[in-house]
Amino acid sequence: MTAAQAHEIAEEDRLRADLYNYLGLILAGPPDRMLLDQTAGLVGDDSPLGQAISTLARVAKLTKPQAAESEFNRLFIGLGRGELLPYASYYLTGFLNEKPLALLRQDMTRRGLARAENVFEPEDNIASLMEMMGAMIAGRFATPVGLAGQKEFFNRHIGPWAGHFFSDLEGAKNSVFYAPVGTVGRAFMEIEAEAFRMSGD
Repeated sequence: MTAAQAHEIAEEDRLRADLYNYLGLILAGPPDRMLLDQTAGLVGDDSPLGQAISTLARVAKLTKPQAAESEFNRLFIGLGRGELLPYASYYLTGFLNEKPLALLRQDMTRRGLARAENVFEPEDNIASLMEMMGAMIAGRFATPVGLAGQKEFFNRHIGPWAGHFFSDLEGAKNSVFYAPVGTVGRAFMEIEAEAFRMSGD
């Protein structure tokens, strides 16, 4: 049995992990031409999430990398600060580097997760949290984390604020390409929260 076979996960979980990883990637930095082309090729169904994915694909077809980069900078970097501060601490306390970040770092240590050495952002930023959740589902760093562990991590570090952030991203005055990213994220967070709520323990 190969290592890959040992970490086989259900197709539904693979798709969930892929969407978390995609959101992590698209929120970590401005998309290059390849990522925009991949996004333009996405196909959604008739569900609210599927419709949001289709809208994002249409917008990606019309978006040039330079425009995406300046939009990303206005939203998240700006002069002094961007339009949005995509951090759990800020959304939950109104300040950066507060208790939610400390709790996340404790949780990361317990789970054997560490910040990449070339990343200087606080770990409670939305891109990192999406990436961590995707990695746990897919077992990218170790054995895939079961549903109870996923639920605990989501409810503690993502559920209380990520939906609000994605709603803000949808409506941000600088959002064009990132507006449908916000819609996809908000719809996905709603699905995940409901699934975890119904899962029991």
